Amino acid sequence: MAATVKRLLTFVIALCITTAAQADSATDEAFQNLADEYLSELTSFSPIYATLIGDHSADGELDQVDAAGREESLVLLREYQAALEALDFDQLSRENQVDAALLLHNVESGIWSTETLKEWAWNPLYYIQLSGSGIYGLLARDFAPIEQRLESAASRLEQLPRFLEQSRGQLVPERVPAIHAETAVAQNQGLGSIIDNMILPHMDTAPGDLRERLSAAIETARDAIADHQTWLEEELLPRASGDFRIGAELYDTKLAFALNSPLSRKEIKARAELEYQNVRNQMYEVAKTVYLEKFPMTAFPDSPDEAYKQAIIRAALEEAYKALPPRDGIVEVARQQLEEATNFVIEHDIVTMPEEPIEVIIMPEFQRGVSLAYLDPPGPLDRDQPAFYAVAPLPEDWTDEQVESFLREYNLYSLQDLTIHEGVPGHYLQLALSNRYPSTLRSVLWSGPFVEGWAVYAEQVMIEAGYQDNDPLQRLITLKWYLRAVTNAIIDSAIHVDGMTRDEAMKLMVEGGFQEEREAAGKWVRAQLTSAQLSTYFVGYQEHIEMRAAVEKEWGDEFTLRRYHDQALSYGSPPVKYVRALILGEPIPRPAD
Repeated sequence: MAATVKRLLTFVIALCITTAAQADSATDEAFQNLADEYLSELTSFSPIYATLIGDHSADGELDQVDAAGREESLVLLREYQAALEALDFDQLSRENQVDAALLLHNVESGIWSTETLKEWAWNPLYYIQLSGSGIYGLLARDFAPIEQRLESAASRLEQLPRFLEQSRGQLVPERVPAIHAETAVAQNQGLGSIIDNMILPHMDTAPGDLRERLSAAIETARDAIADHQTWLEEELLPRASGDFRIGAELYDTKLAFALNSPLSRKEIKARAELEYQNVRNQMYEVAKTVYLEKFPMTAFPDSPDEAYKQAIIRAALEEAYKALPPRDGIVEVARQQLEEATNFVIEHDIVTMPEEPIEVIIMPEFQRGVSLAYLDPPGPLDRDQPAFYAVAPLPEDWTDEQVESFLREYNLYSLQDLTIHEGVPGHYLQLALSNRYPSTLRSVLWSGPFVEGWAVYAEQVMIEAGYQDNDPLQRLITLKWYLRAVTNAIIDSAIHVDGMTRDEAMKLMVEGGFQEEREAAGKWVRAQLTSAQLSTYFVGYQEHIEMRAAVEKEWGDEFTLRRYHDQALSYGSPPVKYVRALILGEPIPRPAD
C-alpha cells in the first residue's frame, strides 16, 4: 500500500510539467486512482467497518486494535494526506473537488483522533460496539448465502478473545470516565444476545463441520465475553476516574471535524440561544389554540410573562401526553406510523420515494442505552439490502413511575415525529436516495450534519405540508422536538467546555425544553458519552433551511418541494455547503474553508 500511494504522489507531482488541458484530465485521473485505492484499503483500516459499508473481502477478520495496528493506520493516513495535499484543487472537476475535500478532511480527522483525542485509551464502548458490529453486520442482512456468513461469523468469534484482550491492553483505567465504564459493563453483556438471537437460530441449517466449528467458536466467544465482563467489573470500574468533559481545546477541534462547517462553537451557541426563545414563543402560540379548545372563554394577556407562557404550554402538552402507546407495543406503533408517513409523502408529492426496503426491528441489546431508536442503513456497497429502523424496548427493571415518564415523552405524537425523523422522509429516505450517487467515496464519507439536519428538516416539512390534518398537538410536539435539537446544541458545548452540571442540564431540558425526566436523564448520559455529535442536529437543520431559502429565491416560480428535495438529495450526503454550491453553481469550498 505505501508503495502505491508513493507512486500516486510521484504522478501528482509530475502533473506540474503538463499543459493545462492535460492537467485537468490527469489530475482527475490521479485523484480517482487515489480515491479507489483508499476504498480498497478500508479493510486495512478496519475489516469490521468494511463489512458495514458492504465490502465483504475481509468478513472473517476482526480489527487489530493494538498499538501496532494504530501505527500502521497512521502511516497510511499520512501518506494519503501528502498525496491529497499535492493535488491541484483547481484542476479537479467540481464533483472531484468535493470528494477530494471530503477525503482530506476525513484523513486529517483520523490522524487527529488517533494522535490527539486518543479515545482508544479511555473509551471502552468503542471496542464493545466495534466487536458487536463485527458479528451483527454479518447476520443482519442477506448479502451472501447464510453458510458463507456463518463461516465468517465463526472466524470472528474465534478471534474475539484476541480482540478483547487487545482492547484491555489499550485502555488506561484511570483515564476512563466512570459513566463510560458503567455503560460498558451493561453493553458488554449484550454481546451474548447477538449469538443467541442471530447465530443460534441458524445452527440447524449449517453443515455438520460448520456446525461443530460454530459451536466451538461460540463457547470461545462466550468465555471471552465473560472474561471481559469480569475485567470491566473488577478492574476497570473501580479504577475509572477520568473526566468525561474533554475541554475547550479538544472540543473545538472535534466539533470542527464533526461539522465541517464555518460555524464556530460561539456562533452555534449564540444561534441556539436565540432559537431557543423563538421556538418557545412559537410553542406558546400553538398551545393557545389547544388551550382554547378546552377552555374557549380564555382571554390571554397581551404581554404574558415567561411563567404564564410556560404554564399554557405545559397544559397543552398534557393533552398530547394522554395519547400513550402500550408499554410493549412501541415497535408495532412505529410500523403503523411508518406506513402513514410514507403514504402522506407520496400523496403530497413531497419527494420521490425510494424503492429500497426498510424494516422495523427491535434494537440489538449491545446498542441500547443511548437512544430509543436509530436508523441502521445498509452500507453504500450493499445497496439492495434493507434499512433497519431499530426501536429499543423499555428496560424490564424500570419502575412504573419511570415507565410513565418515558411514555409521556414518547407519546403517540412524539413517536410519529420520531418515525418521520428516522424513517420517512427522514434518514431512511434521505440515505436511500443519496446513496444512489455514483461516487462510492462520497457515500462512505457522509456528513453527520447533512444527515441529522435533513431528518430535523423532514419533521418540519411534514408539518408544513399539513401532516395529521394540521393537528395542533402534532405541531406542538414537532416544535418540542425541534426545541430538543436546539437544547442539544446548547448542552453539548456547555457540558464539555463550560462545566454545566447535571442539575443545570436537567433544568434546561425539563423546564426549558419540556422534556420528561427519563428522556432528560438519558440525554445527560448521552452527553457524557459523546461530544460534538449532539450539535449536528441543530447546525445541520440551520444549514438546510438556509440552503432551501437560497435555492427558492434563485428558482423563483420554478421551485417545487419535490424538485428541490430530489435535487438536494442527488449529490450524496456531503456537508450542506457543498450541496449548496453544486445546486447554485457557486465555487466549491476549498478544504481549508
